[in-house]
Amino acid sequence: MSDKFFFKGRKTPKPKHESYGYNTKREIKVGTDENPLELRVQTEARAAEVKQMLAENELVGVITLDSTQDEDIVLLEGLLNKPQTTRFEKKPNRNDPCICGSGNKYKKCCG
Repeated sequence: MSDKFFFKGRKTPKPKHESYGYNTKREIKVGTDENPLELRVQTEARAAEVKQMLAENELVGVITLDSTQDEDIVLLEGLLNKPQTTRFEKKPNRNDPCICGSGNKYKKCCG
């Protein structure tokens, strides 16, 4: 006989953390004590500039001086230059006054 009429409970146990909003697969943020930025510069003056940039933005990074290799501060630039969300102005409704200042309704003037 089928167990769908007599079975009380779940056949598969309900996952514990997924339904409660806990992020169990969280990554450690880059630029903290646990996961510092790994940066490479060529000169001592550039290292001082990068260290100042880290201090201004409260980030942690390991700076290595190596004049034989190219400068690598891509991770730092990515954190500092986050893309901004583009926002558009709301378009006026048909019966609102026109935005050009003529005094007419939008639908009669510019709509």
